[in-house]
Amino acid sequence: MALAALEPLAAALDARSGGREPALTRDVAAAKAGDVNALVALYAPDAVLYTPDAMEARGTAAIRKAYEDMFGSMKVTDARIDSQYQSAGDLSVGYGTATLTMVPKAGGAPQTMTVRVTAAARNIKGKWLYVADHASVPAAPPPAAGSKPATP
Repeated sequence: MALAALEPLAAALDARSGGREPALTRDVAAAKAGDVNALVALYAPDAVLYTPDAMEARGTAAIRKAYEDMFGSMKVTDARIDSQYQSAGDLSVGYGTATLTMVPKAGGAPQTMTVRVTAAARNIKGKWLYVADHASVPAAPPPAAGSKPATP
């Protein structure tokens, strides 16, 4: 699923936002509302999005499809971000964790996933936009030495 909807780092850096928290609140609201247009607007035209379930979505058309696919099957009910960023000139890098709770539209129990997030943003014509946006799920640790692998 495209969990990068929880990575509002680039928009949080927008100097016109009045600071970090208003942008975080706005982007979490966009994710909860399933607002694909608001999320895609955070990306540069040649940006790349790496989600936990796909190799990459390159360019805004592919990024739009990733979000449409996610919001087509799931409803976001809660979104939380714990991130920080460092900037130099027109480039910024953000990192942290994001937690998303979703309910399948076809029915079923809520699903909560926490991912690691890393994003690079560039100030393009006065607006901070993602150029690379990555979310990943930590891999399970390897089995302890001498333990038997699980059988299906």
